[in-house]
Amino acid sequence: MSDKPIRIVVLGAGPGGYVAALRAARHGAAVTLVERDLVGGTCLNRGCIPTKALLASAEALAKAGSGAEFGFEVTGEIRPDLARMIERKDRVVTQMRGNVEVLLKKAGVNVVSGTGRLVATDRVVVDTGAESLTVEADRIIIATGSEPARLPMFDFDQPTILTSTSALELTEIPESLLIVGAGAIGCEFASFFVELGTSITMVEMMPQMLPTEDKRLAKQFQGVYRKKGVQVLLNTKVESIAEYADDHVVARLSDGAEVTADKVLVSVGRTPNTADLGLEAARVETDGRGYVVVDEYLETTAPNVYAIGDVNGGILLAHVASHEAFVAVDNCLATDSEDRRTRDLASTPSCTYSHPEVASVGLSEEQAVEKGCKPITGTYRFPALGKAVAIGEDVGYVQVIADEATDVVLGASMMGPHVTDIIHEIALAVASGLTVAQLGSTIHAHPTLAEAVMEAAHDVHGESVHVVK
Repeated sequence: MSDKPIRIVVLGAGPGGYVAALRAARHGAAVTLVERDLVGGTCLNRGCIPTKALLASAEALAKAGSGAEFGFEVTGEIRPDLARMIERKDRVVTQMRGNVEVLLKKAGVNVVSGTGRLVATDRVVVDTGAESLTVEADRIIIATGSEPARLPMFDFDQPTILTSTSALELTEIPESLLIVGAGAIGCEFASFFVELGTSITMVEMMPQMLPTEDKRLAKQFQGVYRKKGVQVLLNTKVESIAEYADDHVVARLSDGAEVTADKVLVSVGRTPNTADLGLEAARVETDGRGYVVVDEYLETTAPNVYAIGDVNGGILLAHVASHEAFVAVDNCLATDSEDRRTRDLASTPSCTYSHPEVASVGLSEEQAVEKGCKPITGTYRFPALGKAVAIGEDVGYVQVIADEATDVVLGASMMGPHVTDIIHEIALAVASGLTVAQLGSTIHAHPTLAEAVMEAAHDVHGESVHVVK
């Protein structure tokens, strides 16, 4: 066996690619990381982190406006300044990107700025703009991510038409905003702009907001948004744009109605970044939607070439990409086929960072029935929870789902304060096959929001003493 370190080339430095590079380097591989834009990818620069920074600004604005409830008086006018919010967002992104760059440097990763293209299963050509480099590899990991989907009826060259990327660069608050798509991205932007005073209309072709979430939860979530003044049009599509103007757009809907808005935000999913990657040269196959085909080990149809994150069309979430980075690198370094890992996404949390937040993991009741289980549930509402009432955020609930025959936790859905943090207790329970009894018998600190999980677990068998019977 050669004493030389295994050579791994990673294409894309997002939450899948840079994590793969770090893990491989720390396990002795010689790693070249190729990135055509900014280290951190969509998540850090144009997605997860910047949107959370803006949502934090909106939350602070809302808190300042509710001073009377908390016993203090704010003198003078409270006015949102979107330009300064964007400046803060940019500072947060720059800081976090710098942190990742330091990690890569300390780990000895060779970061190359340029566009990478496979020319074989063991070679990548990188166009840096100044020169063309050929990098040889024993293993290649494709982690090029995805970009916002663009519907053909919208002219994205118009300044009034926004993607989730361009919406992050607005410096003036639109008076009105039409959001096409009521999934997680659309709902987060609605949550942000409605706090700034923007009039929001949301159009969703499915019969509920947050189409991948529990129906009951989605209905309650929609009620909260309507109370905020957000107009939600379900089972509706944008058929065409009747008028483009410098300061507004007129959209014609599938029911014949027209909506006029200053801006239109199109948030209807994402498409894979697979163009000009040289996949054909390496005999890497894609599916009908353009995603790279992988097996259970995340290996493509070409030997020694792997694909992780959004580009393989699995679950398009940053934390899934990072998880798959570990799996792919471990398989790249495995010396025996029996040491190879498979990805397991059954306990992947789904989170929407709106206000209120929404989170779920594992199976819903409907999915449990489809899998042949007989689900039983327990629910605890935040209006009954001391910590939630004390902090003035008591909208929502936690529901735990279990299998009646085995008492094993199957999943959970929740809406309310900080549920995107609370959900991980259930994720661990699902991943570890824990029972409702084990979940409920775990001592939870008081007062905390996480107590809602314990109470919901108790309620599965009607044993919560804080639920009226």
